[in-house]
Amino acid sequence: MAVKLILVSILFGVFCSCHAQKEGNECTDANAKYCGECIQAGAKCGWCKDPDFLKQGETVSSRCDEVQSLIKRGCTEAMIENPHGEQNILKNKTVTNRGKGAGKLKPEDITQIQPQKLSLTLRSGEPQSFNLTFQRAEDYPIDLYYLMDLSYSMKDDLENVKNLGTSLMLEMSKITSDFKIGFGSFVEKTVMPYISTTPAKLLNPCTGDQNCTSPFSYKNVLKLTSDGKKFNTLVGQQHISGNLDSPEGGFDAIMQVAVCGDQIGWRNVTRLLVFSTDAGFHFAGDGKLGGIVLPNDGKCHLEDNIYTMSHYYDYPSIAHLVQKLSDNNIQTIFAVTEEFQPVYQELKNLIPKSAVGTLSANSSNVINLIIDAYNSLSSEVILENSKLPEGVTIAYTSRCKNGVVSEGENGRKCSNISMGVPVRVIERLLVLLYFAKWRI
Repeated sequence: MAVKLILVSILFGVFCSCHAQKEGNECTDANAKYCGECIQAGAKCGWCKDPDFLKQGETVSSRCDEVQSLIKRGCTEAMIENPHGEQNILKNKTVTNRGKGAGKLKPEDITQIQPQKLSLTLRSGEPQSFNLTFQRAEDYPIDLYYLMDLSYSMKDDLENVKNLGTSLMLEMSKITSDFKIGFGSFVEKTVMPYISTTPAKLLNPCTGDQNCTSPFSYKNVLKLTSDGKKFNTLVGQQHISGNLDSPEGGFDAIMQVAVCGDQIGWRNVTRLLVFSTDAGFHFAGDGKLGGIVLPNDGKCHLEDNIYTMSHYYDYPSIAHLVQKLSDNNIQTIFAVTEEFQPVYQELKNLIPKSAVGTLSANSSNVINLIIDAYNSLSSEVILENSKLPEGVTIAYTSRCKNGVVSEGENGRKCSNISMGVPVRVIERLLVLLYFAKWRI
């Protein structure tokens, strides 16, 4: 879950110029010639704007000193510029409290984090703290897109997935009354030398009398729907394909699923992407095997639900996928065979809010795998901030279940979150901004 803040930095000052009289603290050591410079020198610094404050021989920088020192030297509080940071909550909708079956709400009417928007006026060197409350909402809507490897080794898996729609709808109804499911498939780019030089293999890449479909990079077979029977029907019409090397082109497919929101039908709800395979993956740079050198552009290229630019753009890098999955709030469940568990465990460590489950040889356990992975993902909240301005840092302190307090990087997250139990996170912002000269 990404928390975005509006940071408004206001620097106060008046125009003057001079030299400091006193030494020994950050205010006088700054030798500030303007009020703006003085205020930025430290949180304790003030600027005396009384025109009669300076004594004969004192420089203008003598106006900058610690506030108590200025008062002792004869400057009244009313004549001291000493601004402080402020907070203004712009949107503070209460977190949703309701039980399952208490009436259906639109996704946009369900609130899990409070406040939603606030504005901060920050002074250099002066930290500010504010509380965030997260409460996991019961009966929260879920979108699940099943992305399946249709290379030949997944033939028996496809047979089990053909009945996944209605079965998964039944199981997910125990978690939410608002569930949608979609389906997509992938194999491999069709421009690799060992395929393009054997045209017959493009028509039927399988051996013997097996009837397989031509290889393809990615197909969006079914847009997200609440019709489980339609899922079963369309998946039942799919055919296995094939290619000649072990790694598959799944990264191309994941990228399109992430960035083609309208075609996939993603709503602003919990978004789950189940990636099912029994093989490894090609990534950025492997496209050179087929003469593809252009980096993946991270844009949607679906025409008639087919990825049309697999021959033009290289596979995306892991970092690129992480960015796009994060930007689109998609949580990934890697359902992979035991042989490739170590590979995808390492991938999981690089992709926030992802999980890995062991897929049985024929995918017979896929429903339990999905349910377990979802429960694991939904019981953990991780706070992320967008890129901060230079000089601004954020520290997190979380108060999680059973009063567990964590700080630093561990303060960003809480695990084992139960329905309806709030967790609180304190964000402490410290701004350390130093500019050359400001005149206001």
